[in-house]
Amino acid sequence: MYKRVKMENPNLSLKQLHAIEQQGESILRDRAEIIALDRRRNGNREALRTLTREKGTKTWFALGPMLVKMPLSTATSLLNKDQVTINSEINKIRSDLKIKVNKLRDLEFESPLPGLDLKPMTREEMAAVNQ
Repeated sequence: MYKRVKMENPNLSLKQLHAIEQQGESILRDRAEIIALDRRRNGNREALRTLTREKGTKTWFALGPMLVKMPLSTATSLLNKDQVTINSEINKIRSDLKIKVNKLRDLEFESPLPGLDLKPMTREEMAAVNQ
């Protein structure tokens, strides 16, 4: 895709280095966002676990800066919806991250990482393997 830039032309070398740095920073930003979303997902998981042990019909729930007393079922459904949203965001960022890593390796004139585009086996495939 990209031609190897000779070091004889400093302007082209700087452009190439700049493109590599930008791609690397984009990858690091995505990884930091995945970590932040994962922390939020773990917090939601802890809250859901705590709500299962809760006695009574209502509980206090933090909605932004406000504390609201709401039914347990409503709080649980809000947390479950948030979990689904977070999971989809994490999966989207991870799939974009694979593309960005391959592009970075392309810019560095390296071959794509083997196994980066692997898909998990389905239940049917796992059942066939286990037989």
